[in-house]
Amino acid sequence: MTAMPRRDLEALPSTELHDRAVHYALRHLDVKFLWTLLQQTPAANAAAGHEDQADFDVAHWSGQLADAFRDDDGALADALRPLYLDYLEKHPKA
Repeated sequence: MTAMPRRDLEALPSTELHDRAVHYALRHLDVKFLWTLLQQTPAANAAAGHEDQADFDVAHWSGQLADAFRDDDGALADALRPLYLDYLEKHPKA
């Protein structure tokens, strides 16, 4: 499979980027990406206007796991969009 050009990835909705990146990382046990996602999720929640959720995430790792792997309303995926784009660009089979 050939790499999907960055401009094509950027045309996809953030929720699709989320799904592709997370599903690929889970299938390939890419702990480094998943850990980065967990680290950035609280700040992304705050950037998406979910300050209460960001506070909860910091206090409860289970909240971070749920946010990182669940399908969301789009605001969180939008905030994490650069992470998904970079990851999917590096992993064209995702």
